[in-house]
Amino acid sequence: MIFQSWIASEYTRSNLVPMRRDPLGVAMKVRVLIVDDHKMFREALLLRLSKDPNIEVVGAASDGLDAIAKASELRPDVVCMDVNMPRLNGIDAARRLIAAQPGVKVIALSAHSHKRYIIEMLNAGAVGYVTKDEAGDALLRAIQAVQQEQIYLVPNAAAVLADVLPVDTYGMPPSPTLLDPLERKLLRLLAKNRTAEQMAAELHLLPAVVDGCLHNAMRKLDLHSIAELAEYAIRSGARPA
Repeated sequence: MIFQSWIASEYTRSNLVPMRRDPLGVAMKVRVLIVDDHKMFREALLLRLSKDPNIEVVGAASDGLDAIAKASELRPDVVCMDVNMPRLNGIDAARRLIAAQPGVKVIALSAHSHKRYIIEMLNAGAVGYVTKDEAGDALLRAIQAVQQEQIYLVPNAAAVLADVLPVDTYGMPPSPTLLDPLERKLLRLLAKNRTAEQMAAELHLLPAVVDGCLHNAMRKLDLHSIAELAEYAIRSGARPA
C-alpha cells in the first residue's frame, strides 16, 4: 500500500503543528476533516494525524458531496481532500466548500502530481498539494504551512508548476521585474516553501528585513497576504528577470 512507507515512520516533537489561537489568544487544536474514498487510506491518515496533540481529526468523508455535508456540520479549519472521488471530485468539492466556508483551508491529496490536477486544485482555492506517497510528515508540514497563511506544495508538484506556468499565467499580477534583486530572491525562496525565518537564516538577514521586503513585494504586486504572494511565486516560477 502507498502509505506503508510513512505510517510507521518515527514521529518527533519537531514536527508538531502549532496550535491555532482564538481572538483572545487561547490555544486551540487545529480541526481537520479527512476526505478520501479509500477507507484504509482514511484510517491511515487518521492514525498519523492523531499522533499530533495539536490536531483534532473531527471527521472523515468518502466523497465530495459527503465532504461538503460533513464540513458544514463539523466546521473544520483544514480539509485534506482527495482529488479523484466518486459522486463529486475533489476539485469541484473544494470550489463549493470554499465558497460556502471562505475561511477553510483545503489541502489536495492525490496519487499523482499531474499538472492538470495541481493547477485545477489551486484554481479551485486549495492552498496545499500533497502526493499520497508523501502523506505522512509532508501532510503535517502542509497543515502547519496553511495555518500560517502559506501555500504548501510537495517538491515534485512545485517543480511541475515551475516548468509549465510562465509569469502572468492565469491572471496573476504583473511581472517580478517590478521587484528589486533581493525581493526576487526572496520570492524564489518563498516558492520553495521557505518560511521568513528560514530565508533570514539562509541569507544572513534579520527577520525584520525579510518581513519588510516581502511586504514591499506584496505592495508592488498589489497582493494582500503572504498566501497570495506565495501563490504568485509558485505559479510564476519566481524566475529572475
